Amino acid sequence: MISGGLGTACEGLTRALARLNIEVLFVLPKAIGAGGEATVEDALPHEETSRAMTFRAVPSSLTSPYQYTGRPWEETAAAAPAVLAAGAPPRRAGLRIVGAGASRGYEGDLLGKIGDYVRRCMQVTRHEGFDVVHAHDWVTFPAAAAIAAQSGKPLVVQVHSTEFDRSGENVNQAVYEIERQGMHAARAIIAVSHLTKRTLVERYGVPAEKVRVVHNGIDPKRGPAAPRPCNGDKTVLFMGRLTRQKGPEFFIRAAARVLACLDHVRFVVAGWGDLGPQIVERVAAEGLGLRVRFAGFLRGPEVERAYRMADVYVMPSISEPFGLTALEAIQYGVPVVLSKNSGVAEVLHRGALKVDFWDVDQMADKIIALLRHPALGEVVCREGADEIRPLTWDEAARKCVGVYREQLESLKS
Repeated sequence: MISGGLGTACEGLTRALARLNIEVLFVLPKAIGAGGEATVEDALPHEETSRAMTFRAVPSSLTSPYQYTGRPWEETAAAAPAVLAAGAPPRRAGLRIVGAGASRGYEGDLLGKIGDYVRRCMQVTRHEGFDVVHAHDWVTFPAAAAIAAQSGKPLVVQVHSTEFDRSGENVNQAVYEIERQGMHAARAIIAVSHLTKRTLVERYGVPAEKVRVVHNGIDPKRGPAAPRPCNGDKTVLFMGRLTRQKGPEFFIRAAARVLACLDHVRFVVAGWGDLGPQIVERVAAEGLGLRVRFAGFLRGPEVERAYRMADVYVMPSISEPFGLTALEAIQYGVPVVLSKNSGVAEVLHRGALKVDFWDVDQMADKIIALLRHPALGEVVCREGADEIRPLTWDEAARKCVGVYREQLESLKS
């Protein structure tokens, strides 16, 4: 059921917490149709227990939004506090949500759906025993805050992305307000990078001492690396949602410059999003149609296949709180060119070539250097492999447990 980096992070962290013998009660929405009937009957049972993990599926029409394009709400900032208070927000047209890989957007009363989810989560968890409430996404912050208030347990929120990452300066005020109130309701905040911590302090007014930085991890790849296919062409890969945040337009502009210098290079765009049609049109306008392939949203083995065929991986994000795909590429022996404006740049010092996302000439130069000089790529990959070795989900989980214990101890004092 994973549809992006947040799902990957939650899965990796939860499994690692279970390995540390932390009992995890995982509460998450189960899809229902407009008439209230369950539409994913066998996707997740109402209760499924595996060692230290217990799942509670909450019937909900709420989906996980990855990117939205705004139709502003009326009185949105005024409506958001009602959601956090588990009240009934006004029923009016909301956001247009574009999910990863979705062929069409999601429209509806998102604030109303969040309010419904709050009430159902409070009912589901009313008689559960737990020590800490941990939330990972702004859509779930209101429910987590309500559960924490109901139980008297400390709330920890983990910020994987902010409204400023997704929308730049053109933020949706309702979403911003939900994020801000969720952060201020929490006793502690886990940020996935120092870059994200700065945003929380400067844009959300969060006290710096309240924020702990826990970088994302990655599970060790099993088995020997498969040989990269050799068909005469070199492959440059972009993998991510086609949204403003991920910078796909800069990837295409750099591709045009590379192809002006090198033959036998193809560019693969894996992912989809609200900018998809615009990016396709730009490729056509640049005359790159024969050299740029749109693979759509990839899952599981398809993702592995994409990394294994790539000679260079490019992450040109305008704003990337972390950037798990860079770690994944390094695991598969693919040299990485990444935006300096990313959290993963904090942990990759020599293991990646870094550029300003807007400097497409430099981006193209670094891609060309890696394609022309395989020895350079080998050095970059070797350095990267050394740098990501300590970045495991087990280590991230241990740090999260430290945050939990710190909050529990503070309640006693």
